[in-house]
Amino acid sequence: MLELRPTCENCDSPLPPHSEDAMICTYECTFCVNCVNEILENVCPNYGGGFEKRPIRPKEGLLKYPSKGNRVYKPVNLKTFKDLKETNKNIHPKDR
Repeated sequence: MLELRPTCENCDSPLPPHSEDAMICTYECTFCVNCVNEILENVCPNYGGGFEKRPIRPKEGLLKYPSKGNRVYKPVNLKTFKDLKETNKNIHPKDR
């Protein structure tokens, strides 16, 4: 079951379970759509993969399975991320 982390790892903006702005990678790294598009250019700074929109858990599901995602706040070091981003940003995630 997805953790539904409550904030963007980079800018710490809130991403509640019903947020349409939450993006995740295959390892559940969680970023807001603005950071993914404008800063990360669809490259996960932790693993190099791409991002997809995080699904929204139905309200009934939240009652039965509440979000227990831990807040992860570790702003991206743009200097160390530069090489990974440049290597991957023009390669489709399925081909990385």
